[in-house]
Amino acid sequence: MAWRGWACRGWGCRHAWAPPAGSRSCEELTAGLAPPQLLGRRFNFFIQQKCGFRKAPRKVEPRRSDTGRSSEAYKRSALIPPVEETAFYPSPYPIRTLVKPLFFTVGFTGCAFGSAAIWQYESLKSRVQSYFDGIKADWLDSIRPQKEGDFRKEINKWWNNLSDGQRTVTGIIAANVFVFCLWRVPSLQRTMIRYFTSNPASKVLCAPMLLSTFSHFSLFHMAANMYVLWSFSSSIVNILGQEQFMAVYLSAGVISNFVSYVCKVATGRYGPSLGASGAIMTVLAAVCTKIPEGRLAIIFLPMFTFTAGNALKAIIAMDTAGMILGWKFFDHAAHLGGALFGIWYITYGHELIWKNREPLVKIWHEMRTNGPRKGGGSK
Repeated sequence: MAWRGWACRGWGCRHAWAPPAGSRSCEELTAGLAPPQLLGRRFNFFIQQKCGFRKAPRKVEPRRSDTGRSSEAYKRSALIPPVEETAFYPSPYPIRTLVKPLFFTVGFTGCAFGSAAIWQYESLKSRVQSYFDGIKADWLDSIRPQKEGDFRKEINKWWNNLSDGQRTVTGIIAANVFVFCLWRVPSLQRTMIRYFTSNPASKVLCAPMLLSTFSHFSLFHMAANMYVLWSFSSSIVNILGQEQFMAVYLSAGVISNFVSYVCKVATGRYGPSLGASGAIMTVLAAVCTKIPEGRLAIIFLPMFTFTAGNALKAIIAMDTAGMILGWKFFDHAAHLGGALFGIWYITYGHELIWKNREPLVKIWHEMRTNGPRKGGGSK
C-alpha cells in the first residue's frame, strides 16, 4: 500500500492515507459525506480547490522599500501611532516628491505673513472703537446689579489676568488637545494617519505639513510641547507681537516639516512625523537668540540653571548629532530646521519680511477706504 500526503481541509479533517487504485476519488468521497443541501456547483468547486496534495500557498510579504530598517525603528517609538509600512509608497523619483512641498512651503509662508499684516491693520483700526466700547461696558456694569458666583464672570476674570502671550497660545493648545482626542477614536485612525502625520512617502504631502503641527499621539509628548509653548509665550509675543507670532509659528511648522522631508528623501529613512516640536523649537530659538543672557532651568531640576544661549547651542548640537547618526526617537531634522528658522528670523527675517509689509497694508487700506467703485462709466 502506497502512502502519500492527502488532506481534506474542506471538513477540517486531515488524513495521511491515500486510497488504493480503483477506489473513489477525493471528490467522490467528500461528496458522499456531504449533506445533500450542500451539493451544488459552488460547493464542488470549493472541494476541488481544497482537496488533494497541494503546495502550501506562499505567504505574501508586504512590499519593502529601501526604508525597511527605518520603518521598524519608528514602530517602536511611543510618540507616534503604529503605522503599517504598506500605508506609504516611496516614489521611484524621490527628488520630484519635494517639488509640491517646496511650493506649498513658500506659498503658505507668504500667505501667513500677508494675513498677519492685514490682521494687525484691522486690530489697530478697531482698537479705538473697542476702547470706547469698553468704557461703555464698564459704566453699564457699575450700574447693573452684580451676580454672585457667576461662572462666566469667573472665566472672564481668569482670561483678563492672562498675559497677551498666554491668551494667544490658548487657542493653539486647545487645537492640539482636540486633535489628540481625535486620535483616540478608532474609526478615525486611517484619516488621522493620512492627514495628521507628515511623510514624503505618503500620497498626501502638503496638508499634513500643517496639520501634523497640531497632532500628538502621545499624551506626554503633547504635555511637554504645550508646557514649553506656554512658558515662552509671554516672551515671544512681547518680542514679535500677537499677529507676527502667529505667522512665525504657523510658518515654522510647515518649514520644519519641509526640512524633515528633505532629510528623509536624502537618507532614504522614511517614516511618519507629528507634533509641534518643530514650531516650538522656532519659538525657543527666537527667544534665546533675542535674550541670550536669560536664565533657564529644567522643570524636573530647577536648581540647575543655565543661560539661554548655552541651552540653544546644546539643543542644536544634539539635534545635529541625532540627524547625522540617524536617531529615530525624535525627528531631529524637523527640530533643527525649526531652530535654524527661529535664529534666522530674529537675525534677518524680521527686517526682511515684516518691516517690508507696508505696500501690502497700503493696498489693503485703499481697498477698505475706497471700496468698490459704483457706476460703470469709463474714464
